Amino acid sequence: MSAPDLSALTGLRSGKSTFYPQYRGAAERLERVVHALELISRALVRTVEGPETLICAVAEAARAHLSATWVAFALADGVLPDAGPRRLVLGPDATPFLVDNVEGPPLPDEVVALLDAVRTGAVERRELVEKHHAFVPIVLDGGVAGAIAAWTPDHRVLDTTDRAVLSILASQTAVALQNSALYQRGQLLLERAEQAYREANRAAADLQARNEELEATLKKLAVTQRQLGVAHRNQALDEERHRIARELHDSVTQAVLSAGMQIEVCRSDIPDAERGERLDLAKELTRGAVEQLRSAIYALNRPSDSERMSLPEMLEQLSVAHMPGELEVRTRTGGTPVELSGEAEHALLRIAGEALFNAAVHANASRVVLRLSYGRDAVLLSVADDGDGDPARLRVMLRLAANDLDGSHRGLANMQARARELGGTLEVRRSRLGGVRIAARIPLQDNAVAQQVGEPS
Repeated sequence: MSAPDLSALTGLRSGKSTFYPQYRGAAERLERVVHALELISRALVRTVEGPETLICAVAEAARAHLSATWVAFALADGVLPDAGPRRLVLGPDATPFLVDNVEGPPLPDEVVALLDAVRTGAVERRELVEKHHAFVPIVLDGGVAGAIAAWTPDHRVLDTTDRAVLSILASQTAVALQNSALYQRGQLLLERAEQAYREANRAAADLQARNEELEATLKKLAVTQRQLGVAHRNQALDEERHRIARELHDSVTQAVLSAGMQIEVCRSDIPDAERGERLDLAKELTRGAVEQLRSAIYALNRPSDSERMSLPEMLEQLSVAHMPGELEVRTRTGGTPVELSGEAEHALLRIAGEALFNAAVHANASRVVLRLSYGRDAVLLSVADDGDGDPARLRVMLRLAANDLDGSHRGLANMQARARELGGTLEVRRSRLGGVRIAARIPLQDNAVAQQVGEPS
């Protein structure tokens, strides 16, 4: 349908002043049109309040303009699914007789028939305006989306002006319903976006809280790990001190007893030359015992300050316990130091202690070099002396240590076992100093302490 012109709205076809009755009728129709357009504008501005308010306002505007006894509004099934109510009937005095599926008093048959026809789509896309009945389809996207229908009393006869007003009302209602549906959908999307934003904020806050908990846990873990390292180092030094005390007790006791026996023999009737030899031997035995006691007392009386000491410092301290007057012990450190686990430090300290003890007691060494070298993948501990030990013989003894019954060679076996427990190896070779070189290689992959976040490297 083409847009209604002024003559269709007012009924005025001539501008001549001789047609006064036409002017008076046109003025009345124009007043009705202005009032109708005002009702339509009031109805359409309620689009943002939702389809329900809009539909009720449109039906009331049609009823008020036509002074209708019955006004029916209906939408076809499947069209504008978010709009509602889909059916609305206003009776005399604007009384709602049907709102969607909620029915009131019985409706006239023609009203019921029209509602069913609109709902099922069995209506044509053309307007119908009779003396007391009007039907105007609501056209949307080229199809019939619904309809507005009205029935008037006997004294209210419909004309072309009413037809034009209803046509405007129907077309604007179609646009308003579509806009209302889009607005409602936009509001729903906005609410969902706001809800998603709030949930994202809650998730971010929860994630931040969990990150803070994780950081606190990592810090506690780092502190616990350091404490465990301190405990292992303390245990290693304590065990080493006890071992030194036990072995020196045995060796010093044996040396003193042997010296006493030599002196006791000297009291008997023996040649002077033999007496002199025995006294010299007793002197050497007592001097060695004094040196061993002096070293042991020095080592055992050192304070337990391992929590402030690195592994090279602990090895330096450990070497003092095996330094009799005639034995020179030097420590060397190479590479970039890496903090090791407590088990690894403990094992290396015990290996170094055993090797130093063997060099001092069994190898007749005068010089020992203790070297700790940090590599990319492993740490190497070596103890080399200039004594009279035989590496080949020691390797044979190491292989036979599993069947060692008297325990005289368990020291080498213990060193090898400690290295293997950490995934490493133990080698016995000839040293450049001329004696024996004991070398333990420990991999860093499973024995280094992982660097904690925020900790200095």
